[in-house]
Amino acid sequence: MRRLYAVLLAVLPLSAGAADPVDVSRIHGKIQFVTSFPDYKVKIVESFADLHVKIVTSFPDDPGEWQVVESFPDFKIQLVESFPDFTIRYVESFPGLP
Repeated sequence: MRRLYAVLLAVLPLSAGAADPVDVSRIHGKIQFVTSFPDYKVKIVESFADLHVKIVTSFPDDPGEWQVVESFPDFKIQLVESFPDFTIRYVESFPGLP
């Protein structure tokens, strides 16, 4: 029984860690904004964003280019004010990593 506790104590700190950080350079394509069950929770900021986003109407092929759709999205995004997975800033040019 003591051996079981020792194994659990050794494993718990590894499994109770925070989730891996999001690779925001992969977040592009067709985006659907949702209020529940998102792929990512995102906060919009004016400075020090993790990703600069440009809204496009077609060919969202590069990092930070988002085409907003109502169905068949590549990613579902929920806008939040606290505890986001990453932050974005809307831009008119030079989308992607800052």
